[in-house]
Amino acid sequence: MDLEEAYQVVGEFGPYQKRAVAVLVLTQVYMACQSMLIVLIGSTPKYQIEQQDGVSSSQRVVFTEDIDTIVTEWFLIKQQAYKVSLAGSLFFAGLLVGNIVFGPLSDKIGRRPVYLTGLFFEVIFGYVTAFAPSYEIFALSRLLVGLMNGGIGLVCFVLAQEYVGKSYWAMTGTLSSMIFAVGIALFGLLGYYIQPWRSLATAANTSGVLIFLLSVTLPESPRWLYSQGRTERAEEVLRYMALMNGNTANNLMLQRVGAAKAGNHGKSGGGVLQLVIHPVLRLRTMVLMYVWYACSLVYYGLTLGAGDASGSRYMNVAMYGLVELPAYPLCMYFINKHWAGRRKTMASFLCLAGSACLFTMFVPENTGTFLSVTSLALLGKLMVSAAFNIAYLYTAELYPTVVRNAGLGVCSMSCRVGGILAPFVPSMRALHTSMPFTVFCLSGLSAGCLGLLLPETLNGPTAETLEDLSSPTRCRVLESKPLLYNDDKRKLNHK
Repeated sequence: MDLEEAYQVVGEFGPYQKRAVAVLVLTQVYMACQSMLIVLIGSTPKYQIEQQDGVSSSQRVVFTEDIDTIVTEWFLIKQQAYKVSLAGSLFFAGLLVGNIVFGPLSDKIGRRPVYLTGLFFEVIFGYVTAFAPSYEIFALSRLLVGLMNGGIGLVCFVLAQEYVGKSYWAMTGTLSSMIFAVGIALFGLLGYYIQPWRSLATAANTSGVLIFLLSVTLPESPRWLYSQGRTERAEEVLRYMALMNGNTANNLMLQRVGAAKAGNHGKSGGGVLQLVIHPVLRLRTMVLMYVWYACSLVYYGLTLGAGDASGSRYMNVAMYGLVELPAYPLCMYFINKHWAGRRKTMASFLCLAGSACLFTMFVPENTGTFLSVTSLALLGKLMVSAAFNIAYLYTAELYPTVVRNAGLGVCSMSCRVGGILAPFVPSMRALHTSMPFTVFCLSGLSAGCLGLLLPETLNGPTAETLEDLSSPTRCRVLESKPLLYNDDKRKLNHK
C-alpha cells in the first residue's frame, strides 16, 4: 500500500497524532513570544531632556513613564533609537539564515533531530537575551534566537502535517497559525503583568523548556523516512502510531520503492538546487517567494507597529493577535470549496489586505473608532493573516516530499527579507504619512495577482518524488481549462 492508504489503516488523525500535533502547535506560543518580544521590551517611554545647572552642554534624560525596557536601561533614544529597530531586524535576519540552513538540513538528516536541536539552543539563547549585560550581547542573542526560531518554525510546521493524513493538512496548518496568534495575545497579557523587561524575557523563554521536554518523545516523520527509502523504519513508526491509536496494523506493508527513492535522492541531493534546475519547481518557487515576502512585510509591518499605536501598548499587542483568529475559520471554509480552493482564496485575501491598507490613505486620523486608520489596519492584519496561513499550507502541497522542506526553507528565506525590512517601513512616514500603507498596499495587491499563476492543489494527490511532477496536471503553472478538458478526455479514451 502507499502512504495515504497506510494512514487510512493507522488513523489519519487519531489520539496519538492529536497529542503529537498539540505539542507542536504549542511550540507556536513560544515562537510568538520570541517574535513579539522586541515590541514590548523595546518600547520607548515618554521622556524629557533637562539642562543641568544651566549649562547648555550638560543634559540629562528624564523618562516620565515608569516602565523598564532596553530603551531606559541603555538610553536608546535620539541618535541611538535605531538600535531598537536593528535588534528586531537582526531577529528576522536570523530567521532568514535559519530557513536557509535548517530547511535543506532537515530534508537530509531528518525532521526530528533538527527540530529538537534548534529548540534546545533557542531556549539557551533566549536566556542570554534575558541576562545580557550590554546591548551588543543582547543584539547578538536576538540574532541567534532568530536563527533557531526560523529553523524550528519551519520543521515544526512540516512535522505537524506529515504526522497526519493529507485530508487533515489544512486543519493542522490552520491550527498552527491560530495558536501563533493566540501566543501574540498571551504575550500582551504576560507583558501587562510582568513589565520589567528582563523578567518578561525570562518568563516568555521559560515556556520553551516545558515544550522541549514534551517534544523529546516525538517520533521521526514517516513521510520523510519513506521518501528516503527507509521503508522498514517508516513502517515501524506507522505501526507504533496505529498501536497508540488503538488500531491493529500488524500487516501494514508499504510499497517497496527504496531503489527508486534512493535514485531520486541521489539526483536531488542538492535539495535547493533542484528548485533552480527543475523547470516546474523553478517557476513555482519564484512566484511563491514573492508571495511569502509580501505576506511577511505586511504582516510584521502592521504587527510590529502595534506598540506605536495610540492606547495601551499591551492591549494593542493583544488585539493585533486576537484579530487574526476570525481569519482561520474563513480559511478552513473557503480553501476546501471547489469553487474557491487554495489558489483563489489566497489571492483574494492578499488583495483584500492591500485594499484595506489603501483605504487608510483616505480616512482622516480624527474619525471615530469604527472607521479609522487603526480599524482598517486591523482589518488588513486579519486579511494578510489568512493569506499567510494559506501560503504555508499551499506551499507544502506544491512541493514533493523529497524537497518540501527545502522549498519551504527558500520561501521562508524570502519571507524573512520582508520581516527584516518591516521594522524600518514606519520610518518612511518622514517622506509622507501614508507612505508605509502605500508600501503595504502595493505589496498585497501585486502578490495576490501573482498568486493566480499557481496551480490548484485541492483534492489532488500528494507528490512524493520529483518524478510525480511529470504529470501534465502537476507541472502546469498556468492552469488552462481546455488542457484540463483534454487531460480528462485522454483518460476516458485510455479506459
